Amino acid sequence: MKISDEAKKIVEEAKVWAVATANKNGLPNVVPIAYARILSENQILLMDIFMEKTRKNIEENPNIALCAWNSKSKGYQFKGKAQVITSGKLFDEGVKWVKSEENLSPKAAIVVNVETAYIITPGSDAGKEVK
Repeated sequence: MKISDEAKKIVEEAKVWAVATANKNGLPNVVPIAYARILSENQILLMDIFMEKTRKNIEENPNIALCAWNSKSKGYQFKGKAQVITSGKLFDEGVKWVKSEENLSPKAAIVVNVETAYIITPGSDAGKEVK
């Protein structure tokens, strides 16, 4: 699934993303993530700085859902599979990005391969899948 230019524009304005995972038994967990951005037309990058349950859940069950919205409540939900990356160019670039803004030390980069997207903007289109 390709992330639309409109979705990219809206979620790039997001200050915090809601990230939902579940463990192998299906117990859900939702956390706020500040370091998230569109990586490519079908991938989203999350930086793991304080993830504990979220990281363990991804390792047990790669299914993930993300929501991002702007100050006007326009937003999108993305669902897909997550992969943990702890070394290499992408991880290094993510660490550099985080350190350029705060004195934090990421433990991993999480790459989400987006499979579906939904509109979460209030109104008649809320919940509709983006094709």
